[in-house]
Formats: sequence, structure tokens, C-alpha cells
Amino acid sequence: MSYVRYYLVMAIIFFLCLPGVKAAPVEDAYMAGYAVSILQREFKLANPELNVRNGVIKIRTDDLMGTDRAKVMDALSSIPGVAGVETVASEKQLASAPSPWVRETAQPSGQLALQTGFLPEGHLFKRLLADPRWPHFSAAYHYTSATGDFENADNIATVSFGETIPFYRGNLGSGRRFAGQWEAGLQAGVFSDFNLDAPSTDLINTDFFGAVYSSIRIGDFSAFGRLFHQSSHVGDEFLLRTQLQRVNLSFEGIDLKLSYEFPYGIRMYGGGGGLFNTDPASLKPWSVQYGIEYRSPWRLDFGAMRPIAAVDLKNYEENDWQTDVSARAGVQFENLDVMGRHFQILLEYFNGHSPSGQFYVNKMEYVGLGAHFHF
Repeated sequence: MSYVRYYLVMAIIFFLCLPGVKAAPVEDAYMAGYAVSILQREFKLANPELNVRNGVIKIRTDDLMGTDRAKVMDALSSIPGVAGVETVASEKQLASAPSPWVRETAQPSGQLALQTGFLPEGHLFKRLLADPRWPHFSAAYHYTSATGDFENADNIATVSFGETIPFYRGNLGSGRRFAGQWEAGLQAGVFSDFNLDAPSTDLINTDFFGAVYSSIRIGDFSAFGRLFHQSSHVGDEFLLRTQLQRVNLSFEGIDLKLSYEFPYGIRMYGGGGGLFNTDPASLKPWSVQYGIEYRSPWRLDFGAMRPIAAVDLKNYEENDWQTDVSARAGVQFENLDVMGRHFQILLEYFNGHSPSGQFYVNKMEYVGLGAHFHF
């Protein structure tokens, strides 16, 4: 029934993500000259110093003294090809450091202006690093200890593909204190588990997820709300071998997450949601999710590696509000030219009820290693 529809949606998302779909990026040198011209002509800044790299403009806060910073950043973000505008505290943050570790401090004012319009780059609400069901491209190996239907599957390969695609982004007002941005788009993903202990590497379960979402960002605060659908399907070989009593798990839902970013790369988030139109009908609807993340303000310059770590916690009414713990830690490569996005190598740990939809009542614990790719 819905296989064709889901794979069509995912194919559309994949092709939207390909670099060839968007116009070729404008050269950094051109954007730098354009930005200097705007600052001199419209804001009367005599000798502004800025740096442009991969479409991101970084400008010194010292050069913005006496100007309306929100208007400056809005003007710079409107330059064709600009992916983002950031302020940095001092000139030292724009120059190369002799140490292999470079500190990149977040903007002290929380000011961040991303590209606006249709199909813009970037996201206002940052991805959840440790959420096992945040749509993205990944492949991981998990050594699993589980009960129930997963008992004879100790070695599991987990793969996913999907993304969060903003279709339109705009600005919220022009006031200096409350200026922010909003966006709306589509989020979709496919998550599959394979039993490496089976002779034919059985497909255990596949979850199809699709959502429409909207998010806002004001300074260091961001929010993300979505209306979503999920359905789960058991692999044929796994079903024949185990004689599993299949559950036709399918539901729609709505959720909201709030996030705040603190100094030194620390972020905390929390929220909740509810389900409706559930199958089975007895499925209890409510859940909460919260967590903490660390993105190091230091990166290893020659390898463009940034240490990251995160813990994601979920409680479901269906499972008597017991806590599911997902933790990940590793490095993020930020200078790879493979489609120009972030690549992560992470150690992974999970303890709780299985995130694989068909097996939501089964307890499991795993450790593993994963490769994650984010557009």
C-alpha cells in the first residue's frame, strides 16, 4: 500500500539534497566584496574586517559598534549564496591559530542570521545528536542484549536515510531584541534493522516516518514542532523464521521540542507529544523527550574534527513512563567535500525499550559504532 508512497517521498528528499539540484555556490571572494560594499554604503563602516568561508560570513563585533546589528545581519544574509552570518568576539577568531586546536566561540549575543527564501541552507533547530529516530543518513553496528523477539539477534546492523528539508525561511520582525527567524518544511526517514547472525542477514524491521514541521529561532532559543506519521513493517524472512505475532503498528502524532544553547557548546532541550489514529487502538498516546548535548567550541584544525557528545532521554506512557536512554560520543568532521556537509563517527549506547516500532514493548541494551551523515 504505502511502500510506493514512502519511497517516492524519500526519493524526492534525496534529490533535493543533491548539490546539483541547487544553484552552484557563489564564490566566497565575491560574497566578501559584496558584503564590504554593503557595510560601507548602507551602514557607513569605513574599514570593516570580515571573513567568508563556505558561504558563511564572519564579522567582528568590534566593527558593529554603533550600528543596528539585526539590520546588518539581515542585509548580509540577503546576499546571493550566503549560507549564514555570524559575529565573532575578536580578530583572533578570524585568523589561523598556531595551535592545532582552534577555538570557535559562539556568538556572545546569540545573533545568527541564516539564508532566507525558498529551499534555504541550514536549519534553525539543530539536529538531535543522540535521538535514534532523528531522520538522517547513517549506518551502525550494534552488539545487542535484548528480550522477547530480539533474543536471538545479538549482532545488528542499523541503517537509515532521510533528512529535514526547509522549504521556506523568513525573518521574525526587525526589533533588535526579539529579531528571529522561522521556517517550514518536510522531514522524512526510513529506519531498518538487519540480523547479522542470520544466514541471509534477515531484515528485522523497517520504520517509515514522514512529517511536516515548522521551527523558529530567537537568539539561543529555538523551537521545533511537527505533525507526523509512522508505520512499521517486519521483514519477510525474519517473520517466517521466528513465526512472530506481527503488530500492524501505525499512527499519526504531533510533538513540540524547545531548545536553548548555553556557552561553551552546551545545549539542553525538552518537549513532548501525543499520538492519534493509532493501530493498535489501545496504544497509549503520551510521551516526553529531553536531553543534553555538547559540541566542543574547539576543533582540531588540520583534520577539521570537533568532539561531540549527547544524551537523549524518552519516556512513553505505553511503557509506564520508564526511561529510554540513548548516548553517543565521538567526532564530527566539518571540512569534508562529500556533498559539503557534516560527517560523524560515534560510539553509541542504548538502554530501554526498542526504538524499532514493531518491537516497542521489548527491552534492549546495545553498544556500537556508527557513521552518520547530515546534509
